Amino acid sequence: MKAFLMHRDIDFDMAAALPSNELDLVQDLELDTLLAAMAGGNRFLYGVAKLALLTPLSDPDAIRYRQDVLTDCLEHPVIVRGLYDLGLEALEGERRQWGFGPQFPESLLSRSLTVVEFFVTKLRELRAFADEHRSEFRSEGFERFCTMLQDELSDDYFELVQTQLDSLAFKNGVLISAQLGQGNKGIDYVLRLTPEPSWRERLAPWRRPAQSFDIHPRDQSSVSALSQLKGRGITRAANALAQSADHIKSFFNMLVTELAFYMGCLNLREYLESLEATICLPDPTDPGAPRLSTRELYEISLALQLNCKIVGNDISADGKSLVIITGANQGGKSTFLRSLGLAQLMMQAGMFVAAESFTADVRDGLFTHYKREEDASMLLCNESFAATNEREGSEIARQVISALTESGVKVVFVTHLFEFADSVHRQDRDDVLFLRAPRGEDGQRTFKLVEAAPLPTSYGEDTYKEIFGVR
Repeated sequence: MKAFLMHRDIDFDMAAALPSNELDLVQDLELDTLLAAMAGGNRFLYGVAKLALLTPLSDPDAIRYRQDVLTDCLEHPVIVRGLYDLGLEALEGERRQWGFGPQFPESLLSRSLTVVEFFVTKLRELRAFADEHRSEFRSEGFERFCTMLQDELSDDYFELVQTQLDSLAFKNGVLISAQLGQGNKGIDYVLRLTPEPSWRERLAPWRRPAQSFDIHPRDQSSVSALSQLKGRGITRAANALAQSADHIKSFFNMLVTELAFYMGCLNLREYLESLEATICLPDPTDPGAPRLSTRELYEISLALQLNCKIVGNDISADGKSLVIITGANQGGKSTFLRSLGLAQLMMQAGMFVAAESFTADVRDGLFTHYKREEDASMLLCNESFAATNEREGSEIARQVISALTESGVKVVFVTHLFEFADSVHRQDRDDVLFLRAPRGEDGQRTFKLVEAAPLPTSYGEDTYKEIFGVR
């Protein structure tokens, strides 16, 4: 059995490698704030959410598959949380009942029998879940999941399992056959099915023909020998039953893991609803043609930190391989850069994003350049090359950015290098969008970017006045 709630035909890989720039992304995009809101204090949810965000999907169809499952979760949060709790109960119950100790065949069989019997009760609950809620789901993932439960956990299946478990309890004793080997030692031990007694034997069990012998209670050697003899017969059955228990456990493990991602999304949605902040399911497009169009995109980590709804931005950059952002200090440029990076990661993880609408092409990787050098599929630059003087920094930026965009990299560049920005603007390129963080005549910031040509000033005197109290 497979859950397949994160991918159409493979399990979610908890052992997947994180990208080499993991620490940069977490730091530059302030990803910890978002992950903490998704986790709600749960370390397991945090780990699953982080892995999902940092190992993004690159196929729009795979993203939409996950989005559809998420839509079912958002529409039926109580039902899905109940399913998640059922999986947790199954795993916790297994841990309580499994115990520890030497794995002798008899003890292994006994423990495996107890665990499988417990798991069967939880599988019956899963079947009941599918019967009750299948009609309420619309996604391919949940419909397939419920159909799988109904097909594989049929009444005939449970009847067969119960029959097998009853026989493995060996209520009528253990029947073993063997042969004599070299030195009259027993070989080829085989566990046999104990025949059911006839109606005459049930009425008068003392008349049932049998050969038996008694062992003195203090004869520990004989008791040990008999136990070893029994162990040789039931070893294969004990191992098979233990493997069955492990198989069912792995199913519940994967079910809980994949649902943990959606639990994180539900936690985040509830948090944002309390702030009256907007979310939407983004529209991922195929790679190859740059797409970026968004309405009221806001920086979700900042909203979570300030615990309030914040200003969003409207951007139309379809067909643009380069977006250059200039303007006033503290006008929201870096905040927009983070909002875009977070939205791209969230979209390619199959999540909703912090906007009224968001459309973008999928990318093989997302990289940030905060005084670091990276190769990327989508590159977010925040004041890169600012450590040099204006002329040198502009020339370096011109050459680096040109090389990147010509090789198919989408670049969003926040910069105060006017010489660079102005030189690109004078080229009048169709694939470049210029945004500016405006400043009012009184020095007030709107924190809302507008399409506008770069200016030769970022109004640094405003920052000076604010810091030193100059009027």
